[in-house]
Amino acid sequence: MDSNTRLIVKALTWQLMGLVAMTAIGFIVTGSASAGGAIAVIGAIAGLVTYFLHEKLWARVRWGRIDTHRPKP
Repeated sequence: MDSNTRLIVKALTWQLMGLVAMTAIGFIVTGSASAGGAIAVIGAIAGLVTYFLHEKLWARVRWGRIDTHRPKP
């Protein structure tokens, strides 16, 4: 399981890449750098929060995990 700090760093780096991509897409669609940037920032904030919550929820699900710390019979 990842620490909260690791989860935050992963989320931030992912969002930074998404911010750049969404700014470019927003600019292409709207023709406005400020509108593209606003769309990207709102999307980045929403993505950061939902990614963190998604990871925390999945950390509680045991399904599909392989316990590597348990001794083999």
